[in-house]
Amino acid sequence: MQSNDARMLLHCAVPTAVAGVVAAAISAVFAAGKGAIGAAAGALVVILFMGLGVYVLQRVARSFPHLFQAMGLLLYTTQILLLFVVLVVFRDTTLFDTSTFAFTLLGATVVWVAAQGRAHLKAKIMYVEPTSGSGEKASAT
Repeated sequence: MQSNDARMLLHCAVPTAVAGVVAAAISAVFAAGKGAIGAAAGALVVILFMGLGVYVLQRVARSFPHLFQAMGLLLYTTQILLLFVVLVVFRDTTLFDTSTFAFTLLGATVVWVAAQGRAHLKAKIMYVEPTSGSGEKASAT
């Protein structure tokens, strides 16, 4: 993973984890221990799904740059559908409070997407490879 990819992942995961901690604290106050467990599980699911998505997307971008945009759209659609499947699977569980789980999933997903957008806007990624004066690619020194 390139350094800018790792930086992007870090700038998305940290705010999402902070949002998960805040959600767990609020859920612990209003829904006791099961609420805190549900909020922590929701944030963890989002970090795992979205982090894996960023990793897969970066691998595809390196291998097949012409498929990057289509793969990104497919990946985000798949992630949202998988999050829906997780909600359906854990709908009737007694391991944790399902409403805090669902709201934390929603909130953490929004935080991840917003942080990813901010990180992308702040990243200084060249979209054109610099060339030397003779028309060849510049070598790294």
